[in-house]
Amino acid sequence: MYKTMFGASGFRKGMDLYFQRHDGQAVTCEDFYAAMCDANNAHLPNFLQWYSQAGTPTVKVTSSYDEGSQAFSLKLSQEVPPTPGQPMKEPMFIPVAVGLVDSTGKDMPLTSIYSDGMVQTLSNDGHPIFTTVLQFKKKEEEFIFKNVPERPVPSLLRGYSAPIRLDSDLTESDLYFLLANDSDEFNRWEAGQILARKLMFSLVADFQQQKTLALNTKFVDGLRAILQSTSLDKEFIAKAITLPGQGEIMDMMSIADPDAVHAVRTFIKKELAFQLKDDLLAAVTSNRSSEAYAFDHDSVARRALKNTCLAYLASLNEPDVTELALNEYKSATNMTEQFAALAALSQNPGQVREDALLDFYNKWQQDYLVVSKWFALQATSDIPGNVVNVQKLLAHPAFDMRNPNKVYSLIGGFCGSPVSFHAKDGSGYKFLGEVVLQLDKINPQVASRMVSAFSRWRRYDETRQALAKGPAGD
Repeated sequence: MYKTMFGASGFRKGMDLYFQRHDGQAVTCEDFYAAMCDANNAHLPNFLQWYSQAGTPTVKVTSSYDEGSQAFSLKLSQEVPPTPGQPMKEPMFIPVAVGLVDSTGKDMPLTSIYSDGMVQTLSNDGHPIFTTVLQFKKKEEEFIFKNVPERPVPSLLRGYSAPIRLDSDLTESDLYFLLANDSDEFNRWEAGQILARKLMFSLVADFQQQKTLALNTKFVDGLRAILQSTSLDKEFIAKAITLPGQGEIMDMMSIADPDAVHAVRTFIKKELAFQLKDDLLAAVTSNRSSEAYAFDHDSVARRALKNTCLAYLASLNEPDVTELALNEYKSATNMTEQFAALAALSQNPGQVREDALLDFYNKWQQDYLVVSKWFALQATSDIPGNVVNVQKLLAHPAFDMRNPNKVYSLIGGFCGSPVSFHAKDGSGYKFLGEVVLQLDKINPQVASRMVSAFSRWRRYDETRQALAKGPAGD
């Protein structure tokens, strides 16, 4: 937040003054605050509430546009929920970075803002300003942007400018528009995640009611626009096209339904792979590299995008794509790409999967950490009946129940697959219960850590609750 308000150079000035004043001393948050403010000749009223007041603020934003006066208004209100010992909360100082996006998807230049009886003129040595930081300090405030020729879509909290919960009046259409057009990468990613969560939640309801599942074309188009972009960072693209995890969606449900969430996420992944197949194939091809392994941002980003696209494609389980993943596995010159190709292949049960897993183990069996990753990859798999595979791995020569890291990789990994651990027949619960009883005799501390997988049993349906409480799960 300091860097958001003072800029990179202002933040550096504050750091320099902080070290100049306090090197070798025991210091307080107030000392850091004072150095930042003094170095930038600034005063941030009620900013210290961030250090003394518990709870995450929720900021509600409503917008309106007056065509006659060409004014766009943002009304902000904030609330911090009561916490033990602090029933009444004071308003926080919240920096809200904002941009306005026009109907063509371009950022509008910002010229002036009216707030609290004053007009602030925005200028940057004659250069247009596309993002400004609103200093939101009261319980409620209104910020009016002047000289706005058309109703914009506001891009709020750019760069995640404050650690708050945002509740805005952006419509679903607005979010699809931001997903395809916003120049701010965080908001583009956030729009995609919000839409994906809404989409998944809606499809879970359809699945539970045995309705036919269908993917919103706007969602596909939004991800296609990101995938085809030549200006976006490749690592960002990889993150932006990645769906929210199953656990995240189950947390939104009053009664968690791992089968429905798994079915929906699998459906969306395969449908996206089918509809975006040409773009995904192009991304894999264009991000191959025959150069020596390098650990720098461009190389990491290239590998991340290629590997994410390969995982999507492999979900189709089509012969041409399986062949592609096998070639990527065999031709990989580094662990990251070989393991990613293995993970892509291991999504689908069958001989190809078994052969690739065995080949990888034979290559890397001398490397302790790699073997732990190999165990975890198989343990976290969502393939049907995976509990049987994990039970077999307990007898693998590389597995040792006395080694905590091996236990965390295999047993902990299995508990991380909701659809396997929470299997309707109770097989996952029974398996963990039996393993924990064995572990308890060897290392009670590790056993207690493993049994924590049962800690949220009340979030599931009554059948699963009963199975979790069964004799093996007690």
